[in-house]
Amino acid sequence: MGVFIIAEAGVNHNGDINLAKKLVDMAKECGADAVKFQTFKAEESTGLFAEKAKYQKENDKTEESQLEMIKKLELPFENFKEIKEYCDEKKIIFLSTPDGKESLNYLVKLNVEFIKVGSSEITNIGFLKAIGDTGKPIILSTGMSTLGEVEKAISTIYSTGNKNVRLMHCTSDYPTKVEDVNLKSMITLKNAFKVPVGLSDHTLGFESAIAATTLGAEFIEKHITLDKKMKGPDHKASMEFSEFKNYITHIRNTEKLLGDGIKKPTEKEKIIMKDARRSILASRNLKKGTIIKEDMFTFKRPGYGIKPELSYILVGRKLKRDLLKDEVIMWEDV
Repeated sequence: MGVFIIAEAGVNHNGDINLAKKLVDMAKECGADAVKFQTFKAEESTGLFAEKAKYQKENDKTEESQLEMIKKLELPFENFKEIKEYCDEKKIIFLSTPDGKESLNYLVKLNVEFIKVGSSEITNIGFLKAIGDTGKPIILSTGMSTLGEVEKAISTIYSTGNKNVRLMHCTSDYPTKVEDVNLKSMITLKNAFKVPVGLSDHTLGFESAIAATTLGAEFIEKHITLDKKMKGPDHKASMEFSEFKNYITHIRNTEKLLGDGIKKPTEKEKIIMKDARRSILASRNLKKGTIIKEDMFTFKRPGYGIKPELSYILVGRKLKRDLLKDEVIMWEDV
């Protein structure tokens, strides 16, 4: 199986289930393997006096608190049951990130395949234990964290007996500048914890996905939107339909470029080989019965005759027929 591609719909439905379903359609049509949302109750994750994050202020100019903003992006829990059923119908995997124990328990009841844990929870030890206790496979994002914090988070999950953890390298900046991606950290995570790794990509282009695929990312997550001009904190750093479709094409083409690692000629190369490689040719006109010496042959194209490396076998053999200069010597000729 190739890179597992997650279309991060997040809160780009703007609190509208019909927009959420359109994001599912978009993810499926673009070729994503899964579409991910965020299941939460605003009061469960955000305090009354919490200010919006810097990127949220830049992407959404309204003068409101983070709680007020998030409240508008909230979908009722029962909507996610309907969205999951819609995903099942469309044959795309439904995923969602819980923001608290209530949303976590609801997603477990929906029988999600993975629990995707956001970067903001990396130090939320009690919540990580609850996630581990579900027994579900876990994808843990590691934005804003140190290696030591990741180690503590993994140890917390492992302490529940749940060892089915994948790590997602992430830079929690929207959009992320290329110089801040630090993709080698993904390899550091893989080597340090011996788990599958991937990338949560918040850059604006395709380069991070190509590089991550080349470095062995097993899954890549990317924000999608129906329209970057829509109001909301994440739309501007997300990809619209044609952009995301191209994004996936870049990943799949990179996988094809990487191949299986076995060094061998392709079927087309085997055909080209006959014209491009050299064979053993007569260096002058030779008569039937001639005992072949080294000065009687040369190495030229085409390549369908005896390989030059086997020339030593020809020396001392007798010709069965006349040969013209530059004629290819075949085994049946000696």
